[in-house]
Amino acid sequence: MDTREVRKGEELEKEVLEEYLRSTFTDLPKSPLNIRQFGAGHSNLTYELKIGDWEAVLRRPPKGPLPPKAHDMEREYKVIKAVHPFFPLAPEPLAFKGDELIGKPFFIMERKTGIVFDTEWPEEVTPSPELAKDISREMVDRLVELHSIDYTETPLNNMVKPEGFMGRQVEGWIRRYEKAHTEDVKEGSELKKWLVEHIPENEESAIIHYDYKLNNAMFSHDDPSEMTGLFDWEMTTVGDPLADLGAAMSYWMEAGDSSELKEGLGKPPLTTAEGFYTRKEFMERYAEKSGRDLNNMNFYLAFAYFKLAGIVQQIYFRYKQGQTDDPRFRHMNHFVNKLMDQAAVQAGIT
Repeated sequence: MDTREVRKGEELEKEVLEEYLRSTFTDLPKSPLNIRQFGAGHSNLTYELKIGDWEAVLRRPPKGPLPPKAHDMEREYKVIKAVHPFFPLAPEPLAFKGDELIGKPFFIMERKTGIVFDTEWPEEVTPSPELAKDISREMVDRLVELHSIDYTETPLNNMVKPEGFMGRQVEGWIRRYEKAHTEDVKEGSELKKWLVEHIPENEESAIIHYDYKLNNAMFSHDDPSEMTGLFDWEMTTVGDPLADLGAAMSYWMEAGDSSELKEGLGKPPLTTAEGFYTRKEFMERYAEKSGRDLNNMNFYLAFAYFKLAGIVQQIYFRYKQGQTDDPRFRHMNHFVNKLMDQAAVQAGIT
């Protein structure tokens, strides 16, 4: 996973942080702390920490005011601490610290190494349709594996209330979208009404990652079709597994998608390359491996696109309010509108 120099305005207090690390982790090398930043991501900030041959990853919220309950570092730390023993692809959490040290709460986790597939084939990998198919299959199968874990046997059982999950999700994301609404994005009144009226009565609950996409996964250097890590557990909870599948599909772009959809957050993801599953193929394998009925997936897809529109709109709202000057966010309103259109298509609203 590539790192870069820390972006201006997102620096960490190096001396304070190094003192904390040396008091928290015993026998660290005498070398100075080196900090680099992972370039991907539009939400939480993630840094590589190195002291000699010791490595770890620090994760913290973005700067500026934040929506209530968003970017909850302590919750994410507790979630991966609960999940890691049952699903080792989740990185091992090492320490959590509140906001009194660097001004924002943060946690530290193990540094996994491997290949991340984002928008282009990495130089070390020989591209082929066969490898693309194998990666797609692995993405499906690991999602099925996560959904197969009995959450009642994990510490998550005492952290969540899965009853009424989809109702809370629909109502909550409508509120978030409306609170972050700007005049240059669609209101989506008919779509919001449709979502409220079509909430499924599915009572099955599973551990859901809820941000499951190709560039949140890491694959082996030795076998690029084998997943070795899964990151960004901020949205993880216990709820309807089909909501997780729907969210995954909202990120899984395919070759036939419009350029506005494929390029919504920049370059199209690698899933648009030859050999990668279409969304239909992904869902068909998921149904086969999990045994779940996907007849109501139009609702989950419509909600997933609406939810993604809400996430992007919250980021765009922070940009409009001057809380961030990241140029990547300048035209995100166009992507929000495209996602709202995609949600309406899934809902059958023309």
